[in-house]
Amino acid sequence: MYSSNLKGFILAMVSSAFIGSSFIIKKKGLRKAGANGPRASSGGYGYLLEPLWWIGMLTMIFGEIANFVAYIYAPAVLVTPLGALSIIVSAVLAHFMLKEKLQKMGMLGCLLCIVGSTIIVLHAPEERSISSVEEIWALATQPAFLLYTASAVATALVLSLYCAPRYGQTNIIVYIGICSIIGSLTVMSVKAIGIAIKLTLEGTNQAIYLQTWIFAMIAVTCIIIQLNYLNRALDTFNTAIVSPIYYALFTSFTILASAIMFKDYSGQSASSIASELCGFITVLSGTAVLHSTRDPDTPLISDLYTPLSPTVSWYIQGNGELWKQKDEDGSCPSFITNVRQDYFK
Repeated sequence: MYSSNLKGFILAMVSSAFIGSSFIIKKKGLRKAGANGPRASSGGYGYLLEPLWWIGMLTMIFGEIANFVAYIYAPAVLVTPLGALSIIVSAVLAHFMLKEKLQKMGMLGCLLCIVGSTIIVLHAPEERSISSVEEIWALATQPAFLLYTASAVATALVLSLYCAPRYGQTNIIVYIGICSIIGSLTVMSVKAIGIAIKLTLEGTNQAIYLQTWIFAMIAVTCIIIQLNYLNRALDTFNTAIVSPIYYALFTSFTILASAIMFKDYSGQSASSIASELCGFITVLSGTAVLHSTRDPDTPLISDLYTPLSPTVSWYIQGNGELWKQKDEDGSCPSFITNVRQDYFK
């Protein structure tokens, strides 16, 4: 048992290292592609022809495969929290490779996201046993999950069609929100496919069911949407900020979707539910702190009253006269004019 958990722990660590590195490699590819054409944040797809971006993509895929295999050897309570290590990896690599600085408050926000997500995972209930894809389909078509799916799709449409064109370049929650919301549906679909593959390998063929292929189509569609908006987020905002916010929101929405679909919280104690709520509040607090630490954009128009030169001083006399003097030569006022006394009101 100890050896099995050790294998899962090592695989989870390897997964975090590869996934964290993939953010940096992909962003370097996005920057290189953006220098030769439209950026991903502007709707460009030139990064698809950039080898460096594909290296980052393959790195992420390898990390996800390692993460998937880790769940075979170790319980989710051990593997899932270790996914937060990818945030640390990406932040450290971004500091050295992309010259992106993570402020002290950003570090605090990162810590809050990790702590909150860990609390959520540690108090998450065990998964229920599934015997067929038809059983998963019944869970996916129950009214509660259909309502969640409709709400998720509607929210994603509002964010992509209304908010993204207006606020996508200035508000990180827009792109990351789409990735996280759609990502929760991706996980549910991928989980269904994984169960189908497992049951098929055990001797019960699940490929004969139409539901299996519907889940596959949903998963592919959601993954494409996720990658599109994740690329936009990476191309627009600081990687050290994108990674933890994406991790926190994605984890939160995924656990929420799983709880609704699989009814994980039936039979949970009050203390476990309270711990889950505290975890969500901590995650939201960390997200707010991280968002507030993003470097503001440089204003295009400077303040009209900012001095143009450190050697020029403006004086306003009590009688309303305005004049300037060059301080370095101590000469007499070279420019005198009268202004209205209510000019600055």
